[in-house]
Amino acid sequence: MNPLSGVSRSGSGAPVVLIHGVGLDRGMWDELALALDGVCEVIRYDMLGHGATPLPDGQPDLDAYVAQLEAVIDGLGLQRPCVLGYSMGGLVAGRFAARHPGKLGRLVLMSTVFRRDAAEIQAVQARLRQAESGDREAAADASVERWFSPAFRQARPGRVAAFRRRLLDNRQPDFLAAYRLFAAGGDVLPQAAPRIACPTLVMTGAQDPGSTPRMAAELATAIPRAMLDVVPEQKHMLPVENAPRVAAALEAFLDGRAVGQAA
Repeated sequence: MNPLSGVSRSGSGAPVVLIHGVGLDRGMWDELALALDGVCEVIRYDMLGHGATPLPDGQPDLDAYVAQLEAVIDGLGLQRPCVLGYSMGGLVAGRFAARHPGKLGRLVLMSTVFRRDAAEIQAVQARLRQAESGDREAAADASVERWFSPAFRQARPGRVAAFRRRLLDNRQPDFLAAYRLFAAGGDVLPQAAPRIACPTLVMTGAQDPGSTPRMAAELATAIPRAMLDVVPEQKHMLPVENAPRVAAALEAFLDGRAVGQAA
């Protein structure tokens, strides 16, 4: 497999690698890439089993996705880039940062789960069972309702419909392989967080029901050099709904300025 087959690059400046969430692809970053024009070089890629990147045979573990990130960084010759992991991409980025501290300059963990409580575990397992049941239409409808605010769904129905279509167009076995890892991923970052050495920005939406402000605060506290930024009135699709706000935070973070609050 060519690790660079599902990679897009745009802009110039310090490199920032963007990792999307489960069931999506690099197209989820269109708004943020535009907002970051003139700020940095944006590198985005399709995770294994998503978009243009095939999934190897069998059920992959999270380390396969971590190895893919390493292959992208090494294949492009990037020197200590900033990596931004969103949702499941945050699990990948966090584990990579803990295992390869010399390869990252900065880390952003956005809308990322951390220490799900009992009710949150039950909720994600219920969503997995719904996806496994084969009722893809209902699962996609539930996802976009959970991800986007009512105001955005009303103002940008075409963009929301594109995300719904992306979910329905996924290769179902590949999607389920990734979703099973995501559903079981609540313990990934508690183990990795204390070993993350680089400056880190933890971001989430104040109304995100799956990657809650409580999770973000605990995650930022667990990472030695982390800042916390909780964005008001935003749900899970923070980089889509409010790309200018995310771009401003990222620009400040890359410049070494304070963002949000110290953890």
